[in-house]
Amino acid sequence: MTPIQLKKARPAAAAPDTTEVPVPAEVPVPVPVFMPLPTSHKIDFRAQGDPWERRFALGEGLRKTTPLERHAGWRPEKGRPDPVATVLATAAGRQKHLLPLRNGRMAASPFSFLRGAADVMAWDLSHTPASGLPVVICGDCHVNNFGLYGTPQGDVVIDINDFDEVTVGPWEWDLKRLTASVNVLGRENGLTVEERRLAAMLCVTGYRLNMERLHSMAVLDLWLLTPVADRIPLAELERLYPKAAKMWLKAKPVMDKAIAKARKTNNTKLLGKTADRGVDGGWRFKEDPPVLTPVDAETREKVIAALNAYAETVPPERQHMLRRYHVVDVAHRVVGVGSVGTYAYLALLFGNSDIDPLFLQVKEAGIPVHAPYLPPLPPESPEAQHQGLRVLRGQMVLQSAHDPLLGWTNIDERQFYVRLMKNMKGGIPLGYLSGDAFNFFVFAFGLLLARAHARSGDAAVIAGYCGTSTVLDEALADWAEAYGEQTVKDHAALVKAIKSGRVEAVSEE
Repeated sequence: MTPIQLKKARPAAAAPDTTEVPVPAEVPVPVPVFMPLPTSHKIDFRAQGDPWERRFALGEGLRKTTPLERHAGWRPEKGRPDPVATVLATAAGRQKHLLPLRNGRMAASPFSFLRGAADVMAWDLSHTPASGLPVVICGDCHVNNFGLYGTPQGDVVIDINDFDEVTVGPWEWDLKRLTASVNVLGRENGLTVEERRLAAMLCVTGYRLNMERLHSMAVLDLWLLTPVADRIPLAELERLYPKAAKMWLKAKPVMDKAIAKARKTNNTKLLGKTADRGVDGGWRFKEDPPVLTPVDAETREKVIAALNAYAETVPPERQHMLRRYHVVDVAHRVVGVGSVGTYAYLALLFGNSDIDPLFLQVKEAGIPVHAPYLPPLPPESPEAQHQGLRVLRGQMVLQSAHDPLLGWTNIDERQFYVRLMKNMKGGIPLGYLSGDAFNFFVFAFGLLLARAHARSGDAAVIAGYCGTSTVLDEALADWAEAYGEQTVKDHAALVKAIKSGRVEAVSEE
């Protein structure tokens, strides 16, 4: 697939239940200078590229224009928007009654703030050095956006699992956000400065070493790599990083428990947790406000109509399967931190019987947070015309094995993507880990991010730029510690704004 380029941001469509919010002042930002990207999805097999050795050398040469050491450290640029004002500005177009919940979730901790404040960090990242090497980026790459999910073959894979902000941009932006999240979560887990630094370095080491491994690999072999969670290639990891085996001894029990839990997470179990039989014998969603709430008859019909249109966007062979299902109920479901306030519906369908459930999530897709700081996408590009399609295609590039029922649709003037819910999905409980267990997982997340980037970017050039020393690891560990401090300050500013009454918030405790 040709990497996605992003258009410049357009104002979100107004909704009847939105609120006026202050918008940060416009501040000129630098647009990174990228190497040329394909401008068409057409392929010409007559064109011959350079061998990886030459591209690797090109990457080495880029260190002269953007030295690795320049990625170290962080300080707010002059004119940096007020982070609280930025958070409030992102409320435009969202459901007004859910904004206090979003603010409350973001105020819960500095790490929760980081998760919800991708817009804040997008501005900051646009002011950091970049090598000019574009890839399809996750756009919201933090440690909680890696997790477990099932494949059609029944394997449990560990990979990136959130793509709302997917776009084309500098690979450094994903890696910097990931290392910052390692630092901020490390603080909450009680890690010392030295322990946080080691963890952030290991994350970058994983990225750099795996890019070094992948850059000369056969292209097809690279695209077939699938990180199955219960088949960790430990011998290969040891060749990359000799201390990996020691870290794995502490991480394996955590992984095994997470895999076992994910295997028990399926549609049948979700049915028992989220729905009840009514007096008429039919299934209906349980009310669990504000997370799961019923919709009115008009909205229900709109969602079903949107699902009918969605079915035309999945592969033809999957359409034969979907014809066997019918919708029995629809609810609105609040998800995540940064997504709170956007429109997200959960549809319950049945197939062969009323104990053969299928859950589909219909989630609003907005303009990605990095769009204002990146070159625009050609207007004729399909991804420019539908944000749900942008999410779908980005996910299919980055993930090693993707949801077989991904698709896109519209409800009124809003754009959505559709995906399966709870097909052996699960997370790694990083919130209480430290030491070797924590270090193994952040090292692994670096490995996984490199594999994802190598599918769309030029791994040889990136590997040449990253080098074989620890210079980049040290630099981004410095960045992570400094940006971690900034996140703590930004979170404190939000808490202060809530206490002063400037920002309305509710707690779920």
